[in-house]
Amino acid sequence: MRLVGRAGLKAMAWVPAESVVEELMPRLLPVEPCDLTEGFDPSVPPRTPQEYLRRVQIEAAQCPDVVVAQIDPKKLKRKQSVNVSLSGCQPAPEGYSPTLQWQQQQVAQFSTVRQSVNKHRSHWKSQQLDSNVAMPKSEDEEGWKKFCLGERFYAEGAVGPATNENPGIDYVQIGFPPLLSIVSRMNQATVTSVLEYLSNWFGERDFTPELGRWLYALLACLEKPLLPEAHSLIRQLARRCSEVRLLVDNKDDERIPALNLLICLVSRYFDQRDLADEPS
Repeated sequence: MRLVGRAGLKAMAWVPAESVVEELMPRLLPVEPCDLTEGFDPSVPPRTPQEYLRRVQIEAAQCPDVVVAQIDPKKLKRKQSVNVSLSGCQPAPEGYSPTLQWQQQQVAQFSTVRQSVNKHRSHWKSQQLDSNVAMPKSEDEEGWKKFCLGERFYAEGAVGPATNENPGIDYVQIGFPPLLSIVSRMNQATVTSVLEYLSNWFGERDFTPELGRWLYALLACLEKPLLPEAHSLIRQLARRCSEVRLLVDNKDDERIPALNLLICLVSRYFDQRDLADEPS
C-alpha cells in the first residue's frame, strides 16, 4: 500500500474516479498510462509488447461497468431446485406390512440384480435393438411415458384388457418392457430423468404392473451414492407408494407386494430408514 501525504491528498482531488479504482488494484506489469483519446484501430495488430498492453488498457476502459446478461427463460430447465422432504411414509394398515425377513430377502435379491446388471452392462449394450425400438431422448418426457407405459395407456390413463384385433404383441401400444438391452443404454442422467417422469405420472394415477417393472429396473440402475435429485425422487416414490397402499381395500390385492417392495428398496437398500415399514 502506498502512503500519500497531504499534498498527495490534495492532488487526488483532481484524479478521475476511474484512475482511483485502478490505483487500488495491484499492477502486475509496469505499463505507463495511455491516452484513451488516441485513435484506436482494432484491425491493426500491435507491433510491440508495449502497444499490446496499451491496447488492453483501452479495451478495458471501453467496457461498461455493469453488464446485464440476456437470458432466454425458455432455455432454463423447468425445475432448477431440489426440495428434499423429510416427511415419512404413511403407516401400513393392519396386516399390510411385510415381515422383516421378507424385507431382508428382497434387499439381498435386489443387490444381486444390481451386480448382475453392472457386470453384463457392456454385453447388453452392444446387442442390437429390434427395428421397432426407438428410445426417446433424455429430455423427452412425453416420449418416455409412451415408451415405458404404451401409447394406449398414455392416452387412456389406465391399462384395459388387450384386444385380439391384431395378432402378436404391439409394444408401441402396451409399452416396452425394461429389457437389459434397453436399460443398459441409459446413462445416469437418463435414468434419473425417466425416474422423475414416471414418478410424476404415478403421483396422479394408480399403480400398475407395467409401471412397477420400470420403477424396479430404474432403481436397479441407479448408482450410489445418490445425487440430491435422485435422493428426493426415490423418497417421493416411497411416500406415494404408501399413499396408494392406504387406498387398497384388500390386503391380498396384487398391488400390495409390489408397493411394499418399492418402499422396502428405497428405505432399506438406499438407506432412507425413516421411510421403512415396521415389521408385522
